[in-house]
Amino acid sequence: MNHTITESNFEFPNQTNIYKGKVRDVYNIKDDLIIMVATDRLSAFDVVMPKGIPYKGQILNQIATKMMEATADLVPNWLVATPDPNVSVGYSCEPFKVEMVIRGYMSGHAAREYNVGKRLLCGVTMPEGMKENDVFPSPIITPATKGEMGYHDEDISREDIIKRGIVSEEDYVVLEDYTHKLFQRGSEIAASRGLILVDTKYEFGKTKEGEIVLIDEIHTPDSSRYFYAEGYEALQTANEPQKQLSKEFVRQWLISNDFQGLDGQSTPHMNDEYIKTVSDRYIELYENIMGESFKKADVSNIQQRIESNVLNYLKTL
Repeated sequence: MNHTITESNFEFPNQTNIYKGKVRDVYNIKDDLIIMVATDRLSAFDVVMPKGIPYKGQILNQIATKMMEATADLVPNWLVATPDPNVSVGYSCEPFKVEMVIRGYMSGHAAREYNVGKRLLCGVTMPEGMKENDVFPSPIITPATKGEMGYHDEDISREDIIKRGIVSEEDYVVLEDYTHKLFQRGSEIAASRGLILVDTKYEFGKTKEGEIVLIDEIHTPDSSRYFYAEGYEALQTANEPQKQLSKEFVRQWLISNDFQGLDGQSTPHMNDEYIKTVSDRYIELYENIMGESFKKADVSNIQQRIESNVLNYLKTL
């Protein structure tokens, strides 16, 4: 019995190609629609771990779907339907080859760079005198390029993006505006649930009609970092770590096991007990972020379930 999905090789009617990212498999239908399957693959430090995490794909897909619905009045998005807990269907777009990373707090990658003495991140100056998890005076955008097949993202400045022709200045201004609006709305949603949206990333594409739209995931624990609002100030004052709602706990576990995705390093073994704790943590993240109980989908044969639901949906078109 297959209780996770780490690979998919479906053949849907009018399918033209498949693109496989770190977590999602994307099926192009007639070059008009894309079917995005959120797998249970776990990625950290741009490396996909050997084993899948039960319910992770469902969690990411359902958070992203609901967050897109909650921001559609601000920014147009690619989403058309969600025929399966792990699947979203949307308009086919030409993706911009940058991730728009926005940070409200000096955490994660920004903190690691800051702590080794760097004060410039993606062309943006970080103030002196900050400590890890402090709030920035205002949110900063620190973009990353998309590497081949979605791997090995690299920091890049606004100036280099425009200079190298990765995104035109006209389009980049729109991406910046959308990024700030989405982060503001995401922060408001988080605050209503007793959370702080620390940082996140957004990806955008352009439709055949030339409209810039939000694509991929949004405000999930894979693309975002959250803190609990209660206790934040006390922990900062005491110089203690914040309790995070993100996959940072996985990164920290990997670091403690001498892995950061560097050349020559091997991924540490994740036993069944640890994998269950990761799955349980993702469920906790869902319930805190969404403010509702998580309902587990039937995973007795997840591949068959997805294929059947998508085929039934395609018949309605």
